[in-house]
Amino acid sequence: MPKVGVVSDRYDPHKVEEHIKEYWSSNKIYEKVKKINTRLSQEFIFIDGPPYPSSDIPHVGTAWNKAIKDVILRYKRLRGFKVHDQPGYDCHGLPIEVTVEKSLGIKSKREIEEKVGVDKFIELCKSIVLKNVESMTFWFKELGVFMDWNKPYLTLKDSYIESGWKIIKKANELGLLTNEERVVYWCPRCSTTLAEYEVEYKELTDPSIYVKFPVRGKEKEYILIWTTTPWTLPANTFVMAHPDATYVKVRIGDEVLILAKERLENVLSEAGIKEYEIIEEVKGKDLEGLEYDHPLTDLVPLQRKLSKYHKVILTSEFVTLTEGTGLVHAAPGHGFEDFIVAKEVGIELIASPVNDEGKFTEEAGKYQGLYVRDANKEIIRDLRRLGALLHASSITHRYPVCWRCKTPVVLRTREQWVLKISKLRNKLIEEVSKANWIPKWALDRIMAMLDNLQDWVLSRQRYWGTPLPIWICPNGHKLVIGSKNELVKYGGKVPKELHRPWVDEVVLKCPYCGLEMRRVPDVIDVWFDSGIAFFASDVKEGGVVADFITEGHDQTRGWFFSLLRAGVIAFGKVPYKNVLVHGFVLDERGREMHKSLGNYVGLDEALKK
Repeated sequence: MPKVGVVSDRYDPHKVEEHIKEYWSSNKIYEKVKKINTRLSQEFIFIDGPPYPSSDIPHVGTAWNKAIKDVILRYKRLRGFKVHDQPGYDCHGLPIEVTVEKSLGIKSKREIEEKVGVDKFIELCKSIVLKNVESMTFWFKELGVFMDWNKPYLTLKDSYIESGWKIIKKANELGLLTNEERVVYWCPRCSTTLAEYEVEYKELTDPSIYVKFPVRGKEKEYILIWTTTPWTLPANTFVMAHPDATYVKVRIGDEVLILAKERLENVLSEAGIKEYEIIEEVKGKDLEGLEYDHPLTDLVPLQRKLSKYHKVILTSEFVTLTEGTGLVHAAPGHGFEDFIVAKEVGIELIASPVNDEGKFTEEAGKYQGLYVRDANKEIIRDLRRLGALLHASSITHRYPVCWRCKTPVVLRTREQWVLKISKLRNKLIEEVSKANWIPKWALDRIMAMLDNLQDWVLSRQRYWGTPLPIWICPNGHKLVIGSKNELVKYGGKVPKELHRPWVDEVVLKCPYCGLEMRRVPDVIDVWFDSGIAFFASDVKEGGVVADFITEGHDQTRGWFFSLLRAGVIAFGKVPYKNVLVHGFVLDERGREMHKSLGNYVGLDEALKK
């Protein structure tokens, strides 16, 4: 082999690499390695955690991840293993949709249907994905990664979607699939549910107000609450108090306020009140059942429906004495803890007078049509005019925003399709402990998640994703479909492809009452797509247990957790044996590199240097 890359006694890596790439290509080195590999009997199953093709050039963190995988796969080939080395790409999801929306100048979800058409929108999403997949594959090859780039698994393919449908059907057969009202993070711009890992936190400035709720039947006596979300007051249902805390009745002028003794000095100091008199001390348990009237009742029709619930409810779990007044305004339609307490005490009306775009509905009366955060000022003005505002200021705090469009999210109740994985908690703990975690603290991290296991809210109210395979008839009968063949079995036709809008046009015949069945409009959480790779990628029909997987430490709550959940649902076992958890590539300021932050170095730049 001739000397390459030596120019005037100086080593030139670029010339060396060009020569090696040309040698590999012209001599079909990977194909020859693959051919030898297929003859071997001892298997080494690797599953590729699929990168997201949201741009055409991977950044160096993604490249480093692929290089780690390549090192392990090359080593196993040299040791005589038949290596499964199929790469994959995670194709669906909101980031692709947002990219298409920006290219079309779309500012809301509603415009997709009204101005573009779902069919055209889906085709554009697919086009961007396939273009980026082709480009990313080119760059991974430039890196020298030996994987089966001719046959990557793509989560957008019908065969992959069908595999997902099979697991959803299995979950339903196990009694794990339900439709129920849940408080969710909701992005008003994207008009969809967001999972906790799809939410980021930013420093935002919001109102900080102390509001007086008149004690029912008492003259000028008030329960004092604090909130940084005045827009939730139209949905107020009850007030929470701590049973063991000490509360005081304080006379200020001709009014009496009730609040926690421990918070008294802070609150009055913030409100600039110096003269007051404590006239009574009571325990929180003595306030139980104390009724009040809502100050916005005349402006918000919903409040007249909720008035029967307006009283103090005791909870030691969700009332703290480190902020506020020790009396917590509760709007179960807009708060996780509020919702839990409401369900525990049997409150039937969970009020959420906010639509999918984050605007008040007619139930909110005067505030109908206002975007909730814009309504804050109007609500504060009305509280002041009605004499219900003790003090108003502002607070800068960490607030959740949508991970893609950066819009502040709202918490709201909405019916969702849920996988009740909390029922599998013990099995999940048993199975995940069977894997070898490198380093060991990664197992501790995922165990902490399982200790506080939440059900999997599966549904998303978008377009570019795996459609939920659930058909409903007017009588409420449910049919969960597991394949294209089952569509035909129940009187439907196989659509052009399984994506929206074509799958939405499939009408089935209800096997229970004979009426027409229509698909629910939701798609599935994109993490479900990648989580079924052990089954849906080109491995084996019955699924496999991977000998090895590796990703960054953020994937303990991401891909590793999704694989675990899907594996236990589908086959009752963890779908991996060895998990290598690596770190992140950081920028010069020590921050994680992210395309969305613009602080990443592209693989093209790194290779050039």
